[in-house]
Amino acid sequence: MSLQRTVLSALVSVVVFAALVAVLGQRHPGVADEEKWIPLFNGKDLSGWDTFIDPRAEGVKPEDIWSVKDGVIICQGQVNGYLITQKEYDNYVLKLQWRWGEKIHRGRNSGVFVHVVGPNRIWPKGIEAQLMSGHAGDFWLVGGATLKIDPRRRDPRISRHYFRIKDGVEKPIGHWNQYEIICKGDTIRLIINGQLVNEGTDADPCRGKILLQSEGAEIHFRDIKLKKL
Repeated sequence: MSLQRTVLSALVSVVVFAALVAVLGQRHPGVADEEKWIPLFNGKDLSGWDTFIDPRAEGVKPEDIWSVKDGVIICQGQVNGYLITQKEYDNYVLKLQWRWGEKIHRGRNSGVFVHVVGPNRIWPKGIEAQLMSGHAGDFWLVGGATLKIDPRRRDPRISRHYFRIKDGVEKPIGHWNQYEIICKGDTIRLIINGQLVNEGTDADPCRGKILLQSEGAEIHFRDIKLKKL
């Protein structure tokens, strides 16, 4: 009888353990996935970022362009310049949200650069994931950076500009959009609001800093995070 109780107890323990593993298995992936994301913006200040302003813009200070309020980076956009990460990255997924503000100085234009290398200037070497209103998702190859993209989408007027795959992906002005930029090896894929809008291969460089542009209009950024692949 004692042996039967022992066996039964062991079986109950196995069943309970299996059920616990199943429950944890259902919850764990999401938790683990969330833990893999590295915040690039702490929601309070610009720690981890450097600023650069066009040297020709006299009398303008970084704080005149960039500020943080309620967990949002606010770029006034009145002169050309950028925020740039202090660290370099490769093989990652970058996620961020952006929306346009009310102020327009020269048109709603901005961008997210990846694989930025070399000295600070207007504009440094890197690959731009366009944010211009109505053109978010275009590629611009800047400062000698290269990327192999379907030649049918090359701008006939500017050879280093490539149009996005599909239109109608941006939300109305003032609403938040989400960018997902996947940099895996030498490939880059751009996803806006859940839709693939551009991709290229053979990127050179394929490692570097990440940059957010100030280029003519007020724009807001939030929830900037990165996951290594």
